[in-house]
Amino acid sequence: MIKIYHNPRCSKSRQGLALLEESGKEFEVIKYLDNPLSETALTSLIDMLDIAPMELVRKGEAIWKENYKGKELSDTDVVAAMSQHPKLIERPIVVLGKKAVIGRPLENIEKLLSL
Repeated sequence: MIKIYHNPRCSKSRQGLALLEESGKEFEVIKYLDNPLSETALTSLIDMLDIAPMELVRKGEAIWKENYKGKELSDTDVVAAMSQHPKLIERPIVVLGKKAVIGRPLENIEKLLSL
C-alpha cells in the first residue's frame, strides 16, 4: 500500500496528498508530526529514499539553525535530531513498496505512482 508522510500545514504536502487522491489508488496518511517516527523507522525510510540523512533535513527551520547548524554531526546524530524534532523532516514523503520519494517536486510522486 502507498503511504504518505504528511504535514497538513505544508502546501507541498497538501499538493502531494491531492495527487494521491486524484490517482484513485489506496493510500495511508501518516501525520508524522502527531506520531513522530522512531530513529529505526527514520533510518528505514532514508534507506528507501536512497539518500544521506542530511538530505532529508529542512535546514531552514529555526530548530535546525539554533541547535544543529554548523556542528559536526554523524548520520546517527542527524537521524536522532529528526526523530526528536519531526518538523525537521522534508515533506511530503511517499512510499510504495520498498521505494520512496520526497514529493518536491510533485513529479517525483507521479514517477513513483507510474512504476
